Amino acid sequence: MNLNISGNGLAGLKVMVIDDSKTIRRTAETLLKKEGCDVLTAVDGFEALAKISDQKPAIIFVDIMMPRLDGYQTCALIKNNPQFRGTPVIMLSSKDGLFDKARGRIVGAEQYLTKPFTRDELLGAIHRHVVTV
Repeated sequence: MNLNISGNGLAGLKVMVIDDSKTIRRTAETLLKKEGCDVLTAVDGFEALAKISDQKPAIIFVDIMMPRLDGYQTCALIKNNPQFRGTPVIMLSSKDGLFDKARGRIVGAEQYLTKPFTRDELLGAIHRHVVTV
């Protein structure tokens, strides 16, 4: 993977944002595109799983509360696929409970961000799990 890391630039890094909230998807997409990321979005786990196998993102941000397939189920499916087991998954939630964080870890999530997240939190997660400078 070729990453152009000039300053905080993350040019060409494929990042997926899965959230049923258009506002959250747009916010994350805008922040990440400013850093040079190639952003993929999905409204739920079903849409995301098809895109993940086609696009192979380097990191995935997934909302917990979604219709049809929630974030925990989506994360578990990603982590159970040998091809994507090593892809970092960051849970997004408006809840900040210990139970939610623990459940995220059980299904294999690398980190848990509480919404509304900040630019620094998003970029921090990417730097922590993908970009080793």
